[in-house]
Amino acid sequence: MSKDKTQLLRLIFIDRKIRDGMKKGKLANCSTMAAGYEVSTKSIWRDIDYLKNQQNAPIEYDPKKRGYYYTEEKYALPAIHISESDLFAICIAEKALKQHENTPIYKKLVSVFQKIEQSLPDRITVDPSWIDQRLSVIRDRSTRIDPLVWDTVASGLHKNRVLRIQYQKPGDHFPTEREVAPYHVASFQGEWYLAGHCHLRKKVLTFAISRIREARILKEQFEIPADFDLSRFSENRFGIFNGTEQQSVKIRFNRKTAPYIREREWHPHQEISENKDGSLVLAFPADHLFEVKQWILSWGRGAEVMAPETLVREVKEELSGMRQVYGMLN
Repeated sequence: MSKDKTQLLRLIFIDRKIRDGMKKGKLANCSTMAAGYEVSTKSIWRDIDYLKNQQNAPIEYDPKKRGYYYTEEKYALPAIHISESDLFAICIAEKALKQHENTPIYKKLVSVFQKIEQSLPDRITVDPSWIDQRLSVIRDRSTRIDPLVWDTVASGLHKNRVLRIQYQKPGDHFPTEREVAPYHVASFQGEWYLAGHCHLRKKVLTFAISRIREARILKEQFEIPADFDLSRFSENRFGIFNGTEQQSVKIRFNRKTAPYIREREWHPHQEISENKDGSLVLAFPADHLFEVKQWILSWGRGAEVMAPETLVREVKEELSGMRQVYGMLN
């Protein structure tokens, strides 16, 4: 957001606070408005000075009531018009916040969004009521994160400080203690993940933050190594987990399943080869095959692994185990 737009939002906020103070008999001042908008008192003072001297706003300070008021009650800030596309984007953003409802950042995001809403003018040029009835954002089912753990991880990221965590893997009865240098945090399919150098394993690992039972900041500081590739962590892989050896994955999708594959990007470096019978082959690089295997199995008979041989073997073993579970062996 540009400086001009940021100031405009503050001016609308100040205008409302002054009017609210006049109605309630408790005038707003620089300190109360600064606390409400989470900026410095100097910022509010400069904005009021701008309104008075550049916009000719009839603002005066009452030393007895220790606050500002308008000497002309009918004064209004210049009209602001919001386009329908802008309003539509704002409403989508509000609904998208639900994606983070079970995380500690949800309340903070809602607070920021409410601040934006409060800055909107009372009169707008379009009616937003239809959007609530006709648009929704279906969120991923998310895990729950301990707010104290979240705040500790965030502090470690900000200050480049090593974390000591109690991390419990699925199926483990007790957590293990680790020291981790936090490099990056990413959200993926309803879970937040921490990528960092694990002192125990002596390499960069990915940790699900919901599985961190306890966390505290140590005095030890660190520098992110120059060879840490953020794009490799967050963009150039199939899922969230990383490995050490990149392999070429090839999967054949039959004629019925192929249309679903064509309509979406599954990997930033994917290649699709079309077959005459309507089937296709999807190819992409991957350095960790667990999530690839789970995804292939979700397509049932519509997908056939062609490469690498390791993945072919793992899928066959999984199918064999499923046959035993469901008593389908001859």
